[in-house]
Amino acid sequence: MIPDRKMEYPITPAVRFLREKKVEFVPRLYDYVEKGGAKESARQLGVDVHAVVKTLVLETNEKKPLIVLMHGDREVSTKKLARVLGVKSVEPVTPEKAQNLTGYMVGGTSPFGIRTTLPIYAERTIFELEGLYINGGKRGFLIEINTQDLDECLQTEKIEVGI
Repeated sequence: MIPDRKMEYPITPAVRFLREKKVEFVPRLYDYVEKGGAKESARQLGVDVHAVVKTLVLETNEKKPLIVLMHGDREVSTKKLARVLGVKSVEPVTPEKAQNLTGYMVGGTSPFGIRTTLPIYAERTIFELEGLYINGGKRGFLIEINTQDLDECLQTEKIEVGI
């Protein structure tokens, strides 16, 4: 690779969204491993798994879809989330439904540039990080982004549902 050459990375709807909003980010590519998740991407990139943020697509018992952004080393308590939302229950959607709603394959789901407008909730402690790594819209592709930029361009609702 030529040292001055800019790193080549996929131009996804997420990248287009961030460029349109003039948000700076650093592309971070890694070798996607089926079911490797945040731990595997963090290991390959040499970053803290707590700073890798997962984009999870869930739905309420009323079939209302939503996105939750969660630390890579934590899970979403669906009981807590249901209480916060004032619904009976919340559960993950099927991979097919997630892809139809977002336009992204599971393992490559980004909260940026999604096909359908969905409410986006984020674990409050994500915003205590200086920067984070979140999917750029393709398997094996994270973007490093400033936490404040994430908050400003997504206008998330901050919640506490991590376990």
